[in-house]
Order: sequence, then structure tokens, then C-alpha cells
Amino acid sequence: MFEKGLLKGKRILVTGGGSGLGAAMGRRFVELGADLVLCGRRLELLEATAARMRDDPGGKVAAIRCDIRDGADVEAMMDAIWRDAPLDILVNNAAATFIAQTELLSFRAADAVLAPTLHGTMYCTLAAGKRWIEAGHGGVVLSILSTSTITGRAFTVPSAMAKSAVLAMTKSLAVEWGPKGIRTVAIAPGAFPTAGASGQLRPEGRDEGWALRNPLGRVGEHRELADLASFLISDSAGYINGEMVVQDGGAHLRSSGAEDLLAWTDAQWEKQRTARPKGGT
Repeated sequence: MFEKGLLKGKRILVTGGGSGLGAAMGRRFVELGADLVLCGRRLELLEATAARMRDDPGGKVAAIRCDIRDGADVEAMMDAIWRDAPLDILVNNAAATFIAQTELLSFRAADAVLAPTLHGTMYCTLAAGKRWIEAGHGGVVLSILSTSTITGRAFTVPSAMAKSAVLAMTKSLAVEWGPKGIRTVAIAPGAFPTAGASGQLRPEGRDEGWALRNPLGRVGEHRELADLASFLISDSAGYINGEMVVQDGGAHLRSSGAEDLLAWTDAQWEKQRTARPKGGT
């Protein structure tokens, strides 16, 4: 679909790049000629993913541990990256979410979502943007959002809030940073199942026929998202700025994706709270 060297010469950082959609995008970027940096909290996972990318697509792939919830950690990571060469593209992919009855969320549970999804995204964006502007270097920021920015979404309210805020950042910086040669764009994916997201968002007891009610009758394929991301960060999309592209097969035109949870019983919610990872309570 794309020229082999579409991203040749581009240095790209993908947050949360060790697995799932981050890894799928990173792999495609390397196939298209990019030099890649993956960051996340689990260095062992990042290194394993980077090694597979080096062996299979073949390319320059580095891994760096960073907790994007910590602004100082983000600054240290960016300093380390820039010591080798400037970034050209930042992909804000790292995020957290889980289903919960909103009125029962603790402050800690809300912060477990807001910290990486909103604060971490902002920290990474500001750190990259500051360096680009100081050096007179152009750049692209791609943020992976959600159709909850359009419909809202019950039972994942902190995530919907955070993603909507990042969309506001995307639109605002398109105006502020556009004259400085920096583009900001976003994707709102629909259902692109990953092991991590499925465990948090589609536990046992949820509607099992949801994918068939998509207007296209299926979920998305990771390669489809990776191809869209590759286009948006490439020079071929150089006149797209401040926009969010929805890629969900038209699902958001029918439903926000949370209506089945309105029928859950107290017992089902209690089971879900008990099963939630300790970091999200």
C-alpha cells in the first residue's frame, strides 16, 4: 500500500510500545524505514519486542524504560533520546482504563487512569515540543484516542475525560505549534482487540455479540490501524493538522459501546471489582 521508504529517516517514539497496538504500529513504522524508540514501564517486555522487530522487519529499534506518569522521568528519557538524535515523531499510545461504576471509584482508581492517559500524554508532548521549538525542528504528535471523545462512555468515565482532554490538546496545539512546523493529529480507534484491553474492558459476562453489531460486522485488524498511523505521521499527510480520524467501522454511529453494562447486576460489578488489578483500585 505504501512506498517502502515512506518513513525513512524518521525517528519515532511510541509510548506503551511493548505490546498491543503500540507494538503493531511500531512494527509497521520499522517496515516503512523508520528508526524506532519504544518506551514503557516493563523494560524486559520492551527489549523482547524490540529484538523481534530487529530480527524480522529489520531496523534500528531501541527500548527505554520510562514511567510517563512522572514528569521528571519523561524529561530524563527525552534527554537520553536527544543525546543520540532528535525525535521527528511522538506517538502517544500509552493509556489505562477499566470498567467501573463511576460513583464507586476511589480517588486512587481515577488517578490510575488519568495519570498515564492524560498527564503522561501531556508530559511527553510538552517535552518533545519544547525541544523541537528550541531547535527549530519540525515534528509530528500522533495521539491514540477513543470514540468516547464523540459519544461519551458510561462506566469508563476517567478514560473518556482524559481522551477528550487530549483531543482538546491536539486541536489547541495545532494552532499554537503549527506555525513552528509541528503537526498534531489523532486517531479514535474502535474495537481493535488486544489481550490487555480485553481483560479490562470485556470481562466474562459482557455482551458477546457486540462485534457482529458493528456496521461492518467485525472488529478492526491491527495492521489497519498501523497503516492509518503510518500515513498520518508521514510527509504525505503534511496538510492534516488538528484532526482526529475515526477508525471504527461506523460503530460509534450506533452505540457508545457501553449500553450492555446498564443491565449488569450488583453481583457482576462486585466480581469485576474483585478481579481488578491492584494498581487500578
